[in-house]
Amino acid sequence: MLDWIAKNRRLLLRVIGTLLAIGLIFALVREEGWSEVVAAFTQISLTQIAAALVLVMFSRLCVTARWYILLRSGGVKTSVGQAAALTFTGLFANNFLPTTIGGDVVRLAGAMQLGYDRAISLASLAADRLIGMLGMIFTLPLGLVPAINSLGHGVGQALAFSGLLSRASDFVRRTVQTFSVWFSRPLALLGALVCTWGHMLFTFLTMYILIGALGGHVGFWMIAGLWSLAYFVTLVPISINGYGVQELSLTFLFSTVGGLSTAASLTVAVLIRALYIAVSLVGAFFLPGILSSVRKPHPTAPADT
Repeated sequence: MLDWIAKNRRLLLRVIGTLLAIGLIFALVREEGWSEVVAAFTQISLTQIAAALVLVMFSRLCVTARWYILLRSGGVKTSVGQAAALTFTGLFANNFLPTTIGGDVVRLAGAMQLGYDRAISLASLAADRLIGMLGMIFTLPLGLVPAINSLGHGVGQALAFSGLLSRASDFVRRTVQTFSVWFSRPLALLGALVCTWGHMLFTFLTMYILIGALGGHVGFWMIAGLWSLAYFVTLVPISINGYGVQELSLTFLFSTVGGLSTAASLTVAVLIRALYIAVSLVGAFFLPGILSSVRKPHPTAPADT
């Protein structure tokens, strides 16, 4: 038993962290009153939900375009359709298979199934994540500065160090190693970064619409900053795929820094998660074939570079 715990301590930590975060969310709801939360949900019309869903889909298409650019510039002869299928399958795996198979593993398995070069595929997945982080760094100060002003320097610095500064050296090291493939292709990196900014733009617009539907007002750039701050807090590996931690972080930041009520903040946080899950359902269509390839050994694919 002790051996099993030692081997799976990271998974246990994430499970405990997820359950603790979800428990804190329920405590917040209980303190706020279930009727207030339900009333907040009912304020949002189906039209506004549909608009938010479309914006989330656009954000995911930007993520697809980012990985497509990285693959093509790395010499992998992929199509937009193939990149989209693998991206949405990975998103689906992240949401529904978080404890067994990660989204990146599923994307890599699919890439191997299509005969892509393994080394470039691995590097492109790492670059995809790092460019996503890099994009968020640009808007992080917009949330970090108001958080420090509102919560005090101690709390603000704790948020910064837990989400960003503690990972800074690792981020720099991985960035140099990963981007070595693309250093000779700066336009590809710029294109991938632009796609990240597109993804961020649609995400922030989604939150802007939902907050407006609830009768609240938070400036667009404040939304961008607080989302980015929550994003880096969620990177701390204490929950499964950020479940609970993301919702708790967004609720806390938008209620204490953004000026929204707890009920409205929690409603936005839960709806964002629900919209992401809904959009990722597209990947369920492609998942069975890719999962079968995970269980089978694959010969080394020929290089496409």
